[in-house]
Amino acid sequence: MSRLPRARALQPRGQEGFGTIWTVRGFLLLQIAIFLLLVSIHFGLLIGGYRHRDAGTAELVIVAVLVAGLLVTWTPPPWRRRVATAGQSFGILGVLVGMVTIAIWIGPRTLLDLTLNGALLLTLIVGLASTLRKP
Repeated sequence: MSRLPRARALQPRGQEGFGTIWTVRGFLLLQIAIFLLLVSIHFGLLIGGYRHRDAGTAELVIVAVLVAGLLVTWTPPPWRRRVATAGQSFGILGVLVGMVTIAIWIGPRTLLDLTLNGALLLTLIVGLASTLRKP
């Protein structure tokens, strides 16, 4: 007799946590979209007057890490959660560094930046909590 609970034993292979991994992917896509919004603002593509090339470059690096994490979610189960966790953790660290630069007057200090960084931090934390939740 299997040691696995009956419901899990009946699950087809590869379907383990199917809904959860799509939730993780959804959060990654949302985080990427918000970061790309910030990148376009900081490079002056979307709104004028908010140009800050250093912030845009840092956000672009975080986008690359999150995109890599999203792509790895299609690999076998142990790696997809690990990489998604690492990518979102890196994003949280990046946003916190950005908020510190805002606080010490190095980074862009506008209401738009503060609002978008706050929303992004919240999205990253909720997405990370969703990723860490067991299926």
